[in-house]
Amino acid sequence: MVRMKYGIDRYAELDSPVHRWDPRLKLVGLGALAFACAFVTDLRPVPAMLAISAGLAVLSRLPLGFVIGRLRYPGVLILLLAVILPFFSGETVLARLGPLSLRHEGILDFLLIAGRFVAIVTIGLVAFATAPMLTTITALRALRLPGVLADMMLFSYRYLYELGDDLNRMRTAARLRGFQPRRPDPHSLATLGALTGSLLVRGHDQSTRIHQAMTLRGYGAAKRNYYHFHAGPRDIVALGATMLLAAGLVLLEVL
Repeated sequence: MVRMKYGIDRYAELDSPVHRWDPRLKLVGLGALAFACAFVTDLRPVPAMLAISAGLAVLSRLPLGFVIGRLRYPGVLILLLAVILPFFSGETVLARLGPLSLRHEGILDFLLIAGRFVAIVTIGLVAFATAPMLTTITALRALRLPGVLADMMLFSYRYLYELGDDLNRMRTAARLRGFQPRRPDPHSLATLGALTGSLLVRGHDQSTRIHQAMTLRGYGAAKRNYYHFHAGPRDIVALGATMLLAAGLVLLEVL
């Protein structure tokens, strides 16, 4: 089983209704719910979206710090929108702050984008954090995801952290040798470029060795299914409830 120290499936062994949900139906139901949230272009359904996503997070029993931590880094983009949209989007001026004007339409656009972002990312986190990544990818294969894409997802997930560890080791070695960049001067940029190039070359060499080892072990020679999923009545009921919630959000948007 593929498990990472800092992986998204850190809490995949918890016991909750979402963890016990059949992975195939969970991906279908939560995927439909995420697409329904993306379909919303009006601000009025946003509280319902946030309530649904928060309810799923509570139902999955994922720690609050874990959820917030995964929202923090992508949230930087939302902060950029918070700076740009309220002052440059729209025509109705609410207040003037020197040369800038706070605009009503810009605030509404920002709230809509931020609400959809939080809802969709939270739903996606619940979908992928409540089962081991290998189980999730196997469920995607059972849903007829092409094998090449499934393998790419698995290896990307597996070796992204390996590359991160290599980068940290290289940065530590550079600091021990006196490299401490304080400003973007030519010497610092050249050193960082060399470190990045070395990391890419090492990653390419490692991927070549892994592919050769897999080929020697028969990778791609036989196509067999290793799916052992069984959906019970509760799983089907959960899927139906999730699809109804997604349909309700779309209906709110349409009406």
